[in-house]
Amino acid sequence: MIKIDRRLIKYFDFITFSLVISLSIIGILTIYSATRPPVESMNHPDFFLKQILWLVASLCCLVLMVLFDYMWIQRFSLYLYIAGMLMLVLVLIIGKSAMGAQRWIEIGPLTFQPSEFFRLIFIISYSAYLTTLREPLSHKTYLKSALLFALLPLILLFKQPDLGTTILFLCIFITLSLIKGINKKFITAALIISIISVPFLGNIVWDKLKDYQKNRLTAFISPDEDIAGIGYHINQSKITIGSGGLTGKGYMKGTQGPLRFLPEKHTDFIFAVYAEEFGFIGSIILVFIYLILFLRGLDTALKAKDEFGRLVATGITAMFFFYFTVNIGMAMGIMPVVGVPLPFVSYGGTALLSNYIAVGILINIRTRRYELFYP
Repeated sequence: MIKIDRRLIKYFDFITFSLVISLSIIGILTIYSATRPPVESMNHPDFFLKQILWLVASLCCLVLMVLFDYMWIQRFSLYLYIAGMLMLVLVLIIGKSAMGAQRWIEIGPLTFQPSEFFRLIFIISYSAYLTTLREPLSHKTYLKSALLFALLPLILLFKQPDLGTTILFLCIFITLSLIKGINKKFITAALIISIISVPFLGNIVWDKLKDYQKNRLTAFISPDEDIAGIGYHINQSKITIGSGGLTGKGYMKGTQGPLRFLPEKHTDFIFAVYAEEFGFIGSIILVFIYLILFLRGLDTALKAKDEFGRLVATGITAMFFFYFTVNIGMAMGIMPVVGVPLPFVSYGGTALLSNYIAVGILINIRTRRYELFYP
């Protein structure tokens, strides 16, 4: 029987834990306000109640992830990767279709999105693989890594289609590869080839996109071209954010969300609802909370006791950073709408659960920079 040292509590990362709890509470409050009915006599949708239940389940998973040494995760990384790939294949076969995409699997009353879990599985599996390499990535090992860990998942994610996750998945792959180290000559050659091939690959990718994805990109490039049509989401989000002014309208006093002017108000564009009610000052506070979380994650990576911990902590932090940047940029109209949630704040049980598991691993890595268990 394993005896847990009291230092597990002593060295527990309460700062990271407090940050994600704060973001989750902000999220639940904003979801409640965003989904309130325009008429008081109408029933209030139960999105916020579901998010609370998912938060409780997510906290249990976080605690569970902290109790086990993260080195066990490295040992089972291959099996996790195989399971993750099977989920991505399964969603294309029996997945539930909605809004032009097939990304969800239904099991009884539960519906979950496999790609939300796969992003974490990929970070663990690719980090474990990179740990086995003694030298920085050469052009041969990098191409091998791309074939083994990036190509097939990218194809499966693109087939769903999930353009946002596909792009962010590629960003995480490149980040982990750079952290491991890549030959400088190979980087230079890859950049030159990428720049030259962009027009050709762009045409190929454009032809494969769904009509609604093309409309989103068109709306981003020319937001004033069709404000009432393809540019409605971005334009309405900017109006919502701008109406908050410096200090905001006040909690539960925003109008764009409850009056149904803003689409996807409790998911993709929840930041706009928050900005309308708490203004520029409130938005700066929210961004500052995320900034501390990112810096804490990088500090955890620097203090990790081994390379695997360093890579996983970096990958998780990068994942949160990319999702945060794209979501905020999307809401402000400086990035195309790609359906990316705001970590810990947007409504969504699968995303919340996977994010808390990731935070549990992050806290685990920081806590176990010391030896915590007796033999």
